[in-house]
Amino acid sequence: MSDRATARATTARATTARATTARATTARATTARATTARATTARATTARATTARATTARATTPRATTARATTPRTAVPRTPAKRATPVRPELRLVGTAAPAGARPRRHTRHDATRRRAPFVLLVVGLLVGTTLGLLILNTAIAVDSLKATQLQAENAERAQDVQRLERRVVAGGSPAQIAAAAAAAGLVPAGPAGYLVIAPDGSVELRGTPEPAPAPDAEPTDGG
Repeated sequence: MSDRATARATTARATTARATTARATTARATTARATTARATTARATTARATTARATTARATTPRATTARATTPRTAVPRTPAKRATPVRPELRLVGTAAPAGARPRRHTRHDATRRRAPFVLLVVGLLVGTTLGLLILNTAIAVDSLKATQLQAENAERAQDVQRLERRVVAGGSPAQIAAAAAAAGLVPAGPAGYLVIAPDGSVELRGTPEPAPAPDAEPTDGG
C-alpha cells in the first residue's frame, strides 16, 4: 500500500510540474504575441503618419509639382564662388564748362605731333650731348696718351745721357788719365820730399833730401 501511495504521489508531482511548465510556456507565448502586436501597431501608426504627411505636402504644393512636370530640366553650369571685391569709386576729371556755342575741339594728328615734339627734342638733345661728350673724352684720352709717349721718350734720352756721363767719370778717374790731364795743365811730378821730425825735447830733425821738381820742357815757339 505504501509503494502505491508513493507512486501516486510521484505521478501527481510530475503532472503538477508539467502543468506548471505548460502554463509558463503559454504565458511566454502570450507575452511575445502581445509584444509583436504592439510593435506591429506602432509600425502601422508610424506608416500612417508618414503617409498623411506626404499627402499633406503634395496637397499644399500643387504648383511646384505641375511646374516640374511641364517644364523640361536644363543643366545649369556650376560656377565657382567668387570672392567679393571692394567696389572702387569711379574718378572723373571735371573741367571748366565750355562757353555756349563753342565747338568741341577735335584731336588731330597735328596736335599729337605738337605734344610729342618737346619729348623728341629732349631725346635728340640727350643723344647729341652724349655723343659730343664721348668725342671730347676720347680726344682728351688720346692727347694724354701722346704726351705720355713723348715723356717716356725724353726719359729714355736722359737716361742715356746719364749713363754716358757716368762712363766718362769712371774713365777719367784712372791714374793714366789723371797724369795726362796734369801734364796738359803744365804740372810736373814732384821730386823726393824731406820730412821734419819733432823730438820730445822740442828739437827738429830733417829726414830725407828734398830736391826741387824739374822744370817742364819748353814748348817750341813758332819763330824758333
